[in-house]
Amino acid sequence: SLLAVVTLRQDLAGAAGADTAALVTTGTALVAVRDWTFILGPGLMPALNALLLGTLMYRSRLVPRIIPTMGLIGAPLLLAATTATLFGYTEPFSVWANLATLPVAAWELSLGVWMVVKGFKPSPITS
Repeated sequence: SLLAVVTLRQDLAGAAGADTAALVTTGTALVAVRDWTFILGPGLMPALNALLLGTLMYRSRLVPRIIPTMGLIGAPLLLAATTATLFGYTEPFSVWANLATLPVAAWELSLGVWMVVKGFKPSPITS
């Protein structure tokens, strides 16, 4: 959507008789789409991923329990930070939002490293 704003500015703004108010409104709408997508995509999806995959890994014991525990602790923090950003209480890159992402980042990094180095446990408890 940001590249569409550039296209609007280059192609249509130079055209004779272009409605500048409509171009400004369209550009503002495209920037808003980008802002909301950035909040919902990288903000909300990792929290949902950590809740779902963290619960699965914790219950199945395929990895040491400390790894999914980081995700299960970090997911509500990131969800709260994303919700606060959605409702305008904090900025997307505030100190609190950045601190809330640290446990989920540690969860994702540790799970990835563990899977590359060790893999799943050979005999998980499935009951």
